[in-house]
Amino acid sequence: MKALIYTDVEVLTYMDRPMPEPQDGEALVRIMSSGICGSDMHAYLGHDARRPAPLTLGHEAAGVIVGGPEDGRRVTINPLVACQTCDFCRTLRENLCPNRQIISMMPREGAFADYVAMPVRNLVTVPDHVTLSQAALAEPIACGWHAVRLGRAVLGGDLSGMRCAVIGGGAIGVGAALSLYAQGARDITVIEPNAVRRERLADVAGFDTCAPGGDGMPADGSVDMVIDGVGYAATRETCSALARAGGVIAHIGLGEATGGLDVRRMTLQEITFIGTYTYTAADFEATAAAIFDGNLGALDWVEERPLSEGHRAFKDIRAGLVAAPKIILTPDHTTAGP
Repeated sequence: MKALIYTDVEVLTYMDRPMPEPQDGEALVRIMSSGICGSDMHAYLGHDARRPAPLTLGHEAAGVIVGGPEDGRRVTINPLVACQTCDFCRTLRENLCPNRQIISMMPREGAFADYVAMPVRNLVTVPDHVTLSQAALAEPIACGWHAVRLGRAVLGGDLSGMRCAVIGGGAIGVGAALSLYAQGARDITVIEPNAVRRERLADVAGFDTCAPGGDGMPADGSVDMVIDGVGYAATRETCSALARAGGVIAHIGLGEATGGLDVRRMTLQEITFIGTYTYTAADFEATAAAIFDGNLGALDWVEERPLSEGHRAFKDIRAGLVAAPKIILTPDHTTAGP
């Protein structure tokens, strides 16, 4: 089969790789759509020790089961493989499983490939009216869905009268904004510095957009829930300023490890900080259901490119040339085969 392999810093090579061999309880999935995540970009830039070269990246994927009793079943993939036996798994907090694995991190190769092997329990059936590119968005949007659920619980559960802001107009930020809307919020602003991307997002229903510090930027101390989908010191500084007394900061982004938080203000104003990592299996399934029911909008803000041109896609994202919040790679199956 063909795969897009991270072979060195800022080098991705489209090449032949061995077919994955499903183990007991696993299915072979023919990948039809696989999104480029910020974590893939971190690996590509050599910033993620958890993803050493050579490695097949990609974990936001959907496809079709090949072989076995469920041959032809259309599925979206929950890439987080938990042990199912630890205390976190038994209490349905699989995202905190100390033994968790995620495809695109060793020992599990990722989904920038023609095929991947996955536990059947990690596969959610996709109805025929949903495209597999839409279904591949379940993974990045589930990160925001999980963050919103946690923040909503702190705020009392009802977001209908709350002011919300999301920092970052990539797929994580857009997914968080759409999750806010689906879970009841109506006053939502996405803060995005890239003018090309802001223009692309201007017609996405459910939220407004603005540049940092520009027209439409919420006032300091006015936001009930602010979600950081970027995770740099500068964005955390903005979160600390925007959150109201008693408000919530939900932090998803992994841009850099330290700096930015105004801990004194957060302490004096009793601002809750929630670090969020991935999602539970229930969050993933709820996100997929919201996609299938149309509760997250048309999801037409992606750009599709062939897997064989994946290296160019990474370069374009790196250069800030991509307006779409998400690029979906679509393998060329004319050369693929078991």
